[in-house]
Amino acid sequence: MTPRRRTGLAESDTTTVDTPVRGRGRALRWVREVGWRHMAAVAAVLFSLFPIVFVVSAAINPLGTLSSTTLVPTGAGFGNFEALFTKTQFLNWFINSVAIAGTSAAVGVFITFCAAFAFSRLRFAGRRAGLISLVLIQMFPQFLGVVAVYYMFSSIGEYYPAIGLDTRLGLLLLYLGPSLGVNTWLTKGFIDAIPRELDDSARVDGASHAQIFFRIIAPLAAPILAVVALLSFIATINEVLFASIFLTSSDTKTLAVGLFGLLQGQRNANFGMFSAGTLITAIPTVILFQFLQRFIVSGLNAGAVKG
Repeated sequence: MTPRRRTGLAESDTTTVDTPVRGRGRALRWVREVGWRHMAAVAAVLFSLFPIVFVVSAAINPLGTLSSTTLVPTGAGFGNFEALFTKTQFLNWFINSVAIAGTSAAVGVFITFCAAFAFSRLRFAGRRAGLISLVLIQMFPQFLGVVAVYYMFSSIGEYYPAIGLDTRLGLLLLYLGPSLGVNTWLTKGFIDAIPRELDDSARVDGASHAQIFFRIIAPLAAPILAVVALLSFIATINEVLFASIFLTSSDTKTLAVGLFGLLQGQRNANFGMFSAGTLITAIPTVILFQFLQRFIVSGLNAGAVKG
């Protein structure tokens, strides 16, 4: 019989040495394959939460100044919220912004949907030129038309004061102008994906264009209409350029104009009230998102068409 060789380590010792090595190998493999994704996600979440935490800290900071604001406040209180409602016309600004943004979003969605349906389903003279014009107009920034808009509405106000400068209705009409822009292209692309066989079947059954528009296309286009409504509301409630030029009196100011005015000249002193106002301003947007979320989901389910 061949004598068995004796090694320097017993089997138990070999197992003890190999186990940590294999464990480190599995850990490195997990980091290379999956772990880096989790670390990137955590870093992105922390990066996005940093400004929110800073604003919350500034809002509950009892001193209410920018220089005294830290990521973790030394004290907490609601003095900035109380001062915001007592020392400013924040409630009036809030009502103006929600009313203007909500009306602008609702009417703008209807105008966008009508234009998108016409460009998608109907064939008429100037259709291609109109689509190209919408794209070309969006290439120019909005602030290029500030002077023209100011003089136009100041002239209109001489004959129709209800829609002139420093009026809520006039600002609403101004916000409805950009509705026929990128949103029309987005909605048109979504309607193009809806099978035309549904329109033909409805016409065979005697449906009119209005019935096809409201009863067939509108329910199937619910997801994109909800997205357009949300984007329009956010853009309107946060708009400050035209609103600051268009509105001059304190009674007609919106949230963006009123809060921006708190930082003019006294940025350090009123930063606490400004932060408190931004937190309250985010409430309508969050509520609208939660409300439209179910329409997006139900619209996607209703838009499933069997082939």
